[in-house]
Parts: sequence; structure tokens; C-alpha cells
Amino acid sequence: MNIHKLISLIGGLSLALASVGPLVANAAETYPGKPVRIVVPYPPGGFNDTLARTASEYLTKTWKQSVVVENKPGGNTLIGNTLVAQSEPDGYTLLITPLPFSALPGLYRSKMPYDALKDFEPVIWAGSTQNILTVRADSRFKSVKELIAYAKANPGKVNYGSTGSGSSNHLSMELFLELTGTKMTHIPYKGSAPAVTALLAGDIDVLFDNLPNVYPNLMAGKLTGLAATGAKRAPLLPNIPTVVEAGVPGYEVTVWFGMQAPAGTPVDVIKKINAGMVGMLQEKDVVEKFSKQGVEIVASSPAQFKTLVAAEVPKWTGVIDRAGIKIE
Repeated sequence: MNIHKLISLIGGLSLALASVGPLVANAAETYPGKPVRIVVPYPPGGFNDTLARTASEYLTKTWKQSVVVENKPGGNTLIGNTLVAQSEPDGYTLLITPLPFSALPGLYRSKMPYDALKDFEPVIWAGSTQNILTVRADSRFKSVKELIAYAKANPGKVNYGSTGSGSSNHLSMELFLELTGTKMTHIPYKGSAPAVTALLAGDIDVLFDNLPNVYPNLMAGKLTGLAATGAKRAPLLPNIPTVVEAGVPGYEVTVWFGMQAPAGTPVDVIKKINAGMVGMLQEKDVVEKFSKQGVEIVASSPAQFKTLVAAEVPKWTGVIDRAGIKIE
């Protein structure tokens, strides 16, 4: 190759490379240029669905582009999660992600269809609530100390409910059992409604459940809250102590809700989605709507949510390992 052809080739390559920069830089400027879908790995109903539908309404108006919600339940959320992990990393498929997402690697191990930390790009930690340790109003247990004392004297005789293996209420109880050195019998249900119904009927003795799910029965006097899982008392239930205040040092469970995108989604697009979500979460009516359900707004940066998820996966994998929880 002579020197003139080499110079010409180098010049052509330089122009080609230079043209790539503007395309990448303009990704966020043109986003969204088509409908966006928010995948909820649960059936309609519950706060995960509420978060998605609130975002859909707000972002559709803000972006002047259709943002739709698709409920993809099944497989302990693996179906919806996998769908998003395998989608194009262009910002047009987003995933509502709650705390149980971080437990799946410990539950499924080699059967996991994706890598929880490598196949997703965190967008925002939207908000948090607490699980409430709840009993019937006529329960023999009037405090956490009474529950612990009875469970220690009668291993396995106390039945506790959950909404399934790996759910936030299941994990909340497993951590409680570990820190208190007690043993109870796990009875899983297919959702919060049947679990609460079972508690009211006396089929189970105790239940950790999301504050929004038990709040109506607590206010009606049908259930009694013994403790809240957070680092501080729940604003909606200021008279209920935290689990630490009730006598279990080192206990804390934050029931978080967020949004993620497939790994490889352009950083500028992630930032634009985050900005849209933060705008929604700062709306007065949204703050009031969520607070009435016991959900506190966080509205984090992508980096803050990434840090949270990275810490939660090993935390719950450890709890699952020590408890010997297995999914067949």
C-alpha cells in the first residue's frame, strides 16, 4: 500500500469514528422515539403494579410518548425478570424491581437464567416500606419478647405465613429466626391476601407483611402489630416499635422498590429515565398517594440504587444459606 492510500484510509477511519460519537451522545436526545414498556413481574395489584402504572401515566404525559405496563407474573418473578434481561439494551424495556429480586440468586443458584448483578442496569430506587410483624388481635402473643420466649420453649409449634419462598415477608422472618435462635414452621401462600386471610382465620399464628397490606386490618382492630422491620418506626404506625426496639439487636429489613433496565443501556438514556422518575416522585399528589400506603419516597440516583442491589444480593444469599432454604 502506498503512502497516499494509507493516508486516505486513516482519514476515512477517523471520519467514521468521529461520526459514532454524536450518535451515542444523541441517544438520550431522541429517546423515547417509540413506545416504552414497563414490565411488572407480578399480577396486577400491589405496590409494584401501582408504581409502574403511576410511572406510566406520568412519563406518557412528560415524554409525549406511550409508556405501557405489562404484567408478566410467574416463576417467582423469574419470567418477567428474564424477559427484561434478554431485551435490547435501548431503554425501551424497563423492569419494576423489588427486594425479592436480590434473593433469587441464593434460591436458584445454577438454575438462574440471568446474572442479577451483571445483566441489569439500575435506574432508580423509587421508595421503601416496612414489613410489620403481625398477629391476630386475640393472639396469646402481646409482644416480640413473648413470641420469642414461646418459640424457644416450643420449637416448630408456631406457624408463620408468607407470600412464597424468597418473598420479602419470608426473608424478614428467616432473618428474625436466625437472630433470635428460634424455630417456626413456614406456611407459604400465593399472595398477601390469602396469607392475611389465613392469619385472621387462625390457620397461622404470625405474619410479616408489607405495611400497605396489613394496614386496613390494623386500623380495624382485627390485627395487632408487634414490630416494624425498619431502622426507624413507620410514620403511619408510630406506636409500633422497630424489631430492634422490641429486643432483637442487629435486625433491619428495608422493603425497597425500584426500576432497572437491561445491561448495556446507554448511560445518557438511564439518566433521562431516572430524571423522569424523580420528577414523578416529587409530584405532591404522588407523594401523598404513596405515603398513604406506607411507602416513603427515596428517588435515588442510578449509582445509589446500584450500590443497594450489590449489597442486598450477598446479604440475602447468606440468610438463605444459613437457613437452608431451597427451591426444588
